[in-house]
Amino acid sequence: PGNPEEDQNLGAQFAFSGQQAKLKTDDLQAIERGATLITSAAPVVFSSSIISYSNNSGQSTVYASSENGRELYNMNVEKGKFYSKSDVSNASNVAVIGQTVIDKLFGKIDPIGKIIKIDGKNFKVIGTLEARGTDTFGNDQDDFISIPVTTAQNKLYGLDSYNMILAQSTSEEVIDEASEEIESILRRHRGIKFGENEDFSVRNQTQILEVISTITNIFTVVIAGIASISLLVGGIGIMNIMLVSVTERTREIGIRKAIGAKNRDILVQFLVESIVLSITGGIIGILFAVLISVLLSNYTVLDTSITTLPIIIALSFSTVVGLFFGIYPAMRAARLNPIDALRYE
Repeated sequence: PGNPEEDQNLGAQFAFSGQQAKLKTDDLQAIERGATLITSAAPVVFSSSIISYSNNSGQSTVYASSENGRELYNMNVEKGKFYSKSDVSNASNVAVIGQTVIDKLFGKIDPIGKIIKIDGKNFKVIGTLEARGTDTFGNDQDDFISIPVTTAQNKLYGLDSYNMILAQSTSEEVIDEASEEIESILRRHRGIKFGENEDFSVRNQTQILEVISTITNIFTVVIAGIASISLLVGGIGIMNIMLVSVTERTREIGIRKAIGAKNRDILVQFLVESIVLSITGGIIGILFAVLISVLLSNYTVLDTSITTLPIIIALSFSTVVGLFFGIYPAMRAARLNPIDALRYE
């Protein structure tokens, strides 16, 4: 759905779907007759289908709705037109396509008026949609075709129900009341008695955003936990390597001290070595991250471009880890007695 902040007069969208019992035309009609806090409602049927034109083919999402679906799903026509109420009533074989579908099937060819196939059925392209990019989860919002819901039900999928119904409240302030009104209408229409569970669900934009925010926060915490454990394990590994290095170079340390090297010189030497070791690991990690980012950008719809700031932060963390976990080995090397060090075999 579109962003309600774009036009405060449009209110806010919410969706409801059937669970045990599917949503049907009579449910939509009951809502349109009885709801006073919504401006419009539109049925939705969606499915993944095989599409083709000439020698080009692919798979895209078919999003079927009524003429109201254009506004409710924020579909802006770039060229041509959107299907009309008459197209919905007559179950016309017409389609409006997104930019990714244009790239798949037509390339530089103007698609308006062309006949494409959706699951083997002919559809005339009557319009193209403005590009919308990817959503929060990286899904391509331009890789879909919109057709009249009646056409999808009767000619493509053989359905008598909807996946969900989109509705728009009269204002953002009454969205909770509008949701409750819809619930009340559907409970009454479906004969659900007091105390019985609904066989449908109603979700508004606020609730959907809260779910997305919760998922994002959980994902962030998990990633942060994994990163912390990785830093700890990596730091301990660096410390062990440096301790082994101190042991193996005991005579070298003794010789350096015997010819005038101070404790501070030995300390700085091993700290620098620890930091260099840590930064080297950080650079290797960054190179792997860049490689994965390039692969994801080339073979998926995810935008995984890497900016300079994360690289600087990663190198800074590598420096801190090398410094912190290198202190103990460096101090141990600096405190070695030169006479004992020279005797070490």
